[in-house]
Amino acid sequence: MDPVRRAAGRSVWRGALAALCATTALVAAGPVGAADAAADTAGSRVEVEIPGPEHGGAAGSGHARVPAAGSPAKASGRLSPAERQADGEVTKMIDNGSTADRLDVVVIGDGYTAAELGRFHTDAEQKWAEVTAVEPYTTYRNLFNVWTVDAVSRESGVSGDPDPAAVRDTALGSYFWCENIERLLCIDQPKVDAYVSKAPAADLVIVLSNSAKYGGAGYNEPSATLGYEGISTASAGHPKSGQVAIHETGHSLGKLADEYFYPGVPDYEKYTGPEPAESNSSVLSADRMAAQRAKWYRWLGEESPDGGTVGAYEGGNYFVTGLNRPTDNSLMRVLGKPFNLPGVESMIGGFYQHARIVTPLTPTDRTLRLRHTAKASVPRLAGADGRQLVVRWYLDGRELKRFQGRTEVSVAELWLFDLRTHRLSVTAEDRTPSVRDPKVVRTLRSTVDWNVRL
Repeated sequence: MDPVRRAAGRSVWRGALAALCATTALVAAGPVGAADAAADTAGSRVEVEIPGPEHGGAAGSGHARVPAAGSPAKASGRLSPAERQADGEVTKMIDNGSTADRLDVVVIGDGYTAAELGRFHTDAEQKWAEVTAVEPYTTYRNLFNVWTVDAVSRESGVSGDPDPAAVRDTALGSYFWCENIERLLCIDQPKVDAYVSKAPAADLVIVLSNSAKYGGAGYNEPSATLGYEGISTASAGHPKSGQVAIHETGHSLGKLADEYFYPGVPDYEKYTGPEPAESNSSVLSADRMAAQRAKWYRWLGEESPDGGTVGAYEGGNYFVTGLNRPTDNSLMRVLGKPFNLPGVESMIGGFYQHARIVTPLTPTDRTLRLRHTAKASVPRLAGADGRQLVVRWYLDGRELKRFQGRTEVSVAELWLFDLRTHRLSVTAEDRTPSVRDPKVVRTLRSTVDWNVRL
């Protein structure tokens, strides 16, 4: 949330909004008072997004500031020697290559005893399958590695399930009824980070709680120490929890704004601030957007996968008026819907902030001679259209068209006729029609170089 909107929310309406959240489950999080501000400064509270009501369809229902260290309801007991041995074990569930060249997702379970770790791994596989069933994850699933980290809990289940009186001793301190909101599923972030640090790399974190109760949360502030973009919490056993997690990655990876809004809530009736930074929120009408060549103007009038055409629909980013969204009902507004076209573009751009599409298999730190072969790995796309990355080779900047599409070239095939050192390059480029912004297009390309000579 940008500072202008956050300041607007933190007004005299704090009490009214908090009451509305507790009674109607439509809006959470109001303004933060002086005591809360002091606590925030000390780093003890973090902002999270609240998922929408289970049966309401809304993707979210606002934000709240929650204790970073979770609920102190029950102190963690000691693990037995056997439990300690299993605790913290890391498994590479999906292996698509080097951590340096892939977007690494870390999945951690909470409320699973040592005897239930097998079920945690099954739950992790099922939730990742739900994520990759949604575009653009489907097409780009081979850009991801997925790691699981075993967190052994003393007791099975999650605090707050089935009611606030249920308190369990778990590894990550997951609990429903966070800030008195039943579906808000919070965690102890320092404990989560202790497990995340065991994985080789983390760009995104998913915490699966051992529960079938509906709930989740989006911790969408990047980690200053571990580098991940955010944490999504979800109930492992609820059919909608995968959608909650995907929506949260719209914020953390795609940097997308929420497209829902708060009818009837003061301070969110009309937006009067500057143009938002997020790519899917704008003060501009469709006509002004086209005239100024701004925001999602390249997609105006196109049929969107979430239904209808791309335009400028009033309401979004929490405000009823004054801000527009690209389509009527995308995943950033309603669970179960796809991302709209501008959202897909932003998500792909987010993927490429972490993933490179050429990995050298032949070391690049030595000069290759006639007996050597330059080899590279290029991931396959998994989209329904069968489109693949375009692979090209260059010698001293001049394209060698006869090698297009290959992933290895021997030095002998280069027909070198002098004793100079030359530069051999391989480039992979994603020419997806789902990206039209030239700034994003420029990121969809990776190159690897070798020095070669006779």
